[in-house]
Amino acid sequence: MPTYVYKNIETGETYEFKQSMRDDALTVHPETGAPIKRVLSQPGIAFRGSGFYVTDSRPRGAGEGGGSGGGGE
Repeated sequence: MPTYVYKNIETGETYEFKQSMRDDALTVHPETGAPIKRVLSQPGIAFRGSGFYVTDSRPRGAGEGGGSGGGGE
């Protein structure tokens, strides 16, 4: 279940809530009733560097020796 970040509109304090992706965004804090809004944040994963697919998605030796990489022989 994803964790969403919310911000208190009045104080600026931030909170994290685990919710289903299908749930509507909260508009009030469930415990205090204070008005809140969902804020966007960076995802928890970042793919960096060149050759990620080549080095991490295929076993060593697969695809070597040229060709278009179609996979069928």
